[in-house]
This record gives sequence, structure tokens and C-alpha cells, in this order.
Amino acid sequence: MGSETRPAARRRSRISPDRAAELYALVLDRLREVGYDALSVEDVAARARMSKATIYRQWGGKPELVIAALRSLGPPEIDAADTGNLRDDLKAYIGRYHQLAALDRGMNRAVAHAIHRDPRLMDAVRQAVVEPGLAALDTVLSRAVARGEVPAGCKALPYVKYMLLGTLHGGAVLDEDVDIAFLHGYIDHVIAPALGLRDPRDGPAARPDR
Repeated sequence: MGSETRPAARRRSRISPDRAAELYALVLDRLREVGYDALSVEDVAARARMSKATIYRQWGGKPELVIAALRSLGPPEIDAADTGNLRDDLKAYIGRYHQLAALDRGMNRAVAHAIHRDPRLMDAVRQAVVEPGLAALDTVLSRAVARGEVPAGCKALPYVKYMLLGTLHGGAVLDEDVDIAFLHGYIDHVIAPALGLRDPRDGPAARPDR
């Protein structure tokens, strides 16, 4: 038989990069508006004027579609700032996270809620957001050790990432707004003392027992 009688199931629609970008933007908008649980492929398809079959065939389902939409944003620009001292490096680092969070609070709330419901989404967020951020933090801490600011054997070093992640997300858990002054104070009064960093305003001081 001729090719015109070939079953439709064998044909795959082609979605252009521009059309996919439009769909991703729509998915992210709906994620902000209704959250992950209420977001549906049917709703997205109707708003995008695209068939549900096309979305399922191309992406597989809601989790995969949301993951693709989040990945379309690209990794966050979290640099391993080099100010010359660890205290200010950490303030620059946490300040960048705070800045990014402030740009899209609705998205961040929706994603933070969703990742605990879908392991695949959690893995995608970990790869796209968390791991690049932790890599930058490792660079900041390793540089401080190389400068001699913190001993390589400092017992507090392994806990820094947990302290930073905890305070960054603590505001959402407590339903409180955490501003940059609070974050800088957290570094000054919690993380810096734990690492034995001297506050230059205090003059010479003995390092705590490590």
C-alpha cells in the first residue's frame, strides 16, 4: 500500500523549539497560579491549543512536562564569589540565592511543595538547582581553606551547606519573610563563629576549639 494509508500511530508530530518554549512558559505560569497538584495536562493542552495526545507522546505525562519546563529555565547563576575573605564570599553566595528566590516566589513555593510528592521532580530540581549551587559553595569553602582562613580539619565545614539550606528555606516553613539583613546576620553570628572566622570589627581574637 502507499504511504498515505500508513497508520496514524506511526507518525510523530514535530514540535518546533519556539512552540516548545511557548508551552514551557505556559506550564510555568500555571504552576505559579494553581500549584503542581492542580496543574493538569488537559488544562495545559487546552490553553496551548495543542492535543493531549501530542503532549503525552512528546513528554510522557505531567511530571515529565513540568521537569522539561523547569529545565528550560537553565541552571541558576550561582557564582563562587571571590571577595578575598570567606565571610563576604558567603554573604555574596547567600545573597545571590535570596535574589533569585525573590524574582519568582510563586514558582519557588510551587516547586518546593511539589518535590516532596514526586521523586522524579525532586531529582530534576536537585540536578538543575541544588547541585550547581553546592558545587559553587564547595569552591568557596575550598578557597578559604587554601587561603588559610579555615583549617582543612575544621569540624564545622561539613555542616555549612546544611546551615545555609536550612536558613534559606526556613522562612517558608515558618511563614516569615527572610530578608538579606537577616541572612547576613546568620552568617555573622552563626556560620562565621562555627568556622572560627574573626569579625574584623572585633580586633584579634582567639579561635575556638575545633
